[in-house]
Formats: sequence, structure tokens, C-alpha cells
Amino acid sequence: MGNCHSLKGEGGDATVTMCHSRSRDLADHTRRADIIVAAMGVPRFLKAEMVRDGVVVVDVGINRVDDPSSPKGYRIVGDVDFEAVAPRCSLITPVPGGVGPMTVAMLMQNTLTAFRHRQAGHVVR
Repeated sequence: MGNCHSLKGEGGDATVTMCHSRSRDLADHTRRADIIVAAMGVPRFLKAEMVRDGVVVVDVGINRVDDPSSPKGYRIVGDVDFEAVAPRCSLITPVPGGVGPMTVAMLMQNTLTAFRHRQAGHVVR
């Protein structure tokens, strides 16, 4: 079973449920979700029947799968079966090209922040 946490605040109220690939009744959890963040390392794990219409899906997974038609012999896919799930979503991130650019942007921002702290004489840990 997933872990549930209730959040209340200015931005709204939410119940956050964290599951893993072997959670009992996982599809029941995902079908109730308004937002799903998939980050389990299993190629195309989240299927269309596991989500409800209008869901927002953030696919954080990066998986290499064999693809003889690709010049490299493989291609990168996410943890979500994008082609099957996308028609049910109000929003979905692609893989590649979804959260990766945001990750790079935040790494650059954090590097700049660390540099500024160091220049100001603060200890950066």
C-alpha cells in the first residue's frame, strides 16, 4: 500500500500517495490520481488503463530499450507508455525532452547560487 500524506496550504489541499512498482493495487491508486509523477526505472510501466481521463503525468524515467532501427541500436523511453497514455492526459511530459531540460536549468541555477555564496564567504556544504 502507498504512503499517504495530507498537505494543506495557500496553494490548495492535496493528499500525496507514494507507491512503488510492487505496491498492492497500484492501478487503483493511479486511477484516483490527479497528478502522477512516474520515476521507477521500468520502461513504459504506466499503461492507459492505469490512469483516468484528464490526469497530469510527469514522466521522470529514462530507460534505454533496444531498437534495431535506431542508428545507436537503442532509444530512450520513459516509465510511461507515452503513446497509449497521452490521449487520456490533460498534460504529459515526453521522454526525452520533458523534465531533463528543467533538471539542467535547476543544476545551473544551484551552481550559480553556490558560487555566489562562496564569493560572499559563506560555507557551502
